[in-house]
Amino acid sequence: MNLPSVVEPEVTIVVVPRERFSYTRESLESIYEHTKCPFKLIYVDGGSPSHIRDYLATKAAEKQFQLIRTEHYLSPNHARNLGLRQVNSKYVVFIDNDVVVTPGWLKPLVDCAEETGATIVSPLICQYLPLHTEVHCAGGESGVKVETKGETTRRRMIEKIYKQGRKVADVRPQLQRQKTGLAEFHCMMVRTEIFDQVGLLDEALLNTKEHVDLCILVVEAGGTVYLEPESLVTYVPGPPLEWTDLHFYMLRWSDAWELASLKRLRDKWNLTEDEYFQNKYKRLGWRRDMTIVSPIARKLPFGKMGSRAVAKLLRTIDKALNRYLTTRYARRYLQSQQDQVPPQQPPTSAMTASS
Repeated sequence: MNLPSVVEPEVTIVVVPRERFSYTRESLESIYEHTKCPFKLIYVDGGSPSHIRDYLATKAAEKQFQLIRTEHYLSPNHARNLGLRQVNSKYVVFIDNDVVVTPGWLKPLVDCAEETGATIVSPLICQYLPLHTEVHCAGGESGVKVETKGETTRRRMIEKIYKQGRKVADVRPQLQRQKTGLAEFHCMMVRTEIFDQVGLLDEALLNTKEHVDLCILVVEAGGTVYLEPESLVTYVPGPPLEWTDLHFYMLRWSDAWELASLKRLRDKWNLTEDEYFQNKYKRLGWRRDMTIVSPIARKLPFGKMGSRAVAKLLRTIDKALNRYLTTRYARRYLQSQQDQVPPQQPPTSAMTASS
């Protein structure tokens, strides 16, 4: 008797840490609750605290998904590549560990790719709580714009996100499946074969503009990016942050990682170091300031003038602490790789860059 062959899923979902660990349970359980079409799942756990580590180990045994654990924190593209190397399905979905999906979210992405031949498909991505109410990204634009004026040529980065901050109820009826120029790593589905052309994700981009880089590479390789608004997901950024999130958050949004990423972007695409970059350099650490420093300063009972002085002091402390954490991480990471046989190439020596 001929037994029916097992049909392998066409999609592998790769979940990676974004900036914290405290939303792990909500995100993962939404995937298993709301995904009806077949899929494989690879979960990359980069140094989560013990209670999250144990939860993931329990769920991996229960759901039979592949769990890749490192004892050190991971930059996003490094984590994605660890998962991507294990993927043998037609499509891979990259999704962050702070994203909640909606019922039936995956099938429209697959249908879009199958019917259009799209290389990358983005759902309609929302932001914040309450879930699925405010748009974060409904497609957009990416690329390099060449401007020539006289004998001067400038190469400028294009990144534009559509509909951000709008209410889903207002814009979704107007949206339809369409070709676009931008998808974000909060959640995107990619045709796996494209990586044979463009290579693995660029690990020298440690914490910013990785999605822009991939979209440009894909379009240059002849691929296409589509928005599929029938698929809806929401990413839920902190705050609040648990204490066990703070170290990773500070490294993830460190001055050194952002500066190294911007310089890599500039050099890779031969961009003019214009006001775009100068503004980015001036604002290094703005996420830490917004999420950690300013809220602490506002809570201290020193009055308005006193709060400003305290905030200035806290920012000085934050900068010093941030340099210490990134330097220590780079040293420990490189040592951990040297202890492996055979050693793995670290993501980039730029981990130790400083402003």
